[in-house]
Amino acid sequence: MMSDREASEQAGLGYGCRFHLESLSIEGFRGIKKLAIPRLGRATLLAGRNGVGKTTVLDAVRVYATRARLNALWDLLKSREEIAVVKDADGADMSAFDGKALFHGRDTSEDACISIGPLHDGDRLRIGIAALGGEPDSFPKVLLAKSIGADARVLKVMFGATMELLSPDRQAFPREVMQLFAESGREMPPELACESLGPGLPDSADVARLWDRITLTDDEDRVIQAINLAVEEEVVRVAVVGDGSGNGQDPNGRRLVARLKGPRHPVPLKSLGDGVVRLLGVAAALANSKDGFLLIDEAENGIHHALHRDFWRMVLQTAQDNNVQVLATTHGWDCVRGFAQAAAELDTVEGVLVRLERKEDSTRAVEYSEEELSVVARDGIEVR
Repeated sequence: MMSDREASEQAGLGYGCRFHLESLSIEGFRGIKKLAIPRLGRATLLAGRNGVGKTTVLDAVRVYATRARLNALWDLLKSREEIAVVKDADGADMSAFDGKALFHGRDTSEDACISIGPLHDGDRLRIGIAALGGEPDSFPKVLLAKSIGADARVLKVMFGATMELLSPDRQAFPREVMQLFAESGREMPPELACESLGPGLPDSADVARLWDRITLTDDEDRVIQAINLAVEEEVVRVAVVGDGSGNGQDPNGRRLVARLKGPRHPVPLKSLGDGVVRLLGVAAALANSKDGFLLIDEAENGIHHALHRDFWRMVLQTAQDNNVQVLATTHGWDCVRGFAQAAAELDTVEGVLVRLERKEDSTRAVEYSEEELSVVARDGIEVR
């Protein structure tokens, strides 16, 4: 099988150009003022102390993959509990999009700009503030007007030669508003596949959603192989039961059951332990994010220390087979060591370890080469 490096060189490209992001630049996004990661791999593991911005990097890639679609921004801010409370026309409290939370330092001046994308060649996603001008009441109440308290300001999303204005109420912008901007007429590029996991275990609804898309495909067999890394009795079949009509305590809620080898009744998947749920979630997400991204926050959660090497071998190999680019975070030494061991063994698949460091308002990335990864795995060098 051709390696990532060989395929790039054969095409006359720089190493890593087969990936959607061969490198990563983040500016002005949430807790990151400026960060440059010169090289990303098929799988990139981010280590570093709490608060250095590891999860923010995953959030940035998620925004990049979705091309800053409004639903994705809403989901991101809701997951971080960063929804503003404002008054509606009747004076009652209502939830609103807290656009300030997207910008570093909550700076939403007209000069504020978020930039996410490759370091050098390639298009970056940019998010800025657009002042529509005119009397505030002459324009729709749009994205940032309430959360910022500014009149007629909206988010302007740019990618290459395309531009969009975002409205939380899905209101159409009057033609005279759009004419205030150099509109190219081209549509924003389609979203890339992107699945996000962690730091907690996926719930039954998420696991069922992932499983629905791979049932009766070759991917189903690969997911079951991943599950069997963590069980003593072999799992031979997995199925979704329940019609989804109930809540989390209702037996009619959709959930997965597993059939073990031998004449046994199916058992709830969760009864086999957190490791099985985590492995199924990761393997199924890899199958659901072909040609896109998989983002895993705190990858070690639920995985026994003895399984990390096999876990990362599965992730790296499946990611290459499905053309998925994986970014994950960790605080665990066992996770780092397992990643380093697997990356060293799979010389056709590139794994990159990056430690993030922060000093005052600055964030920097320290990359470990494949040779250094081997030393890390062999000598137990602290890189977290």
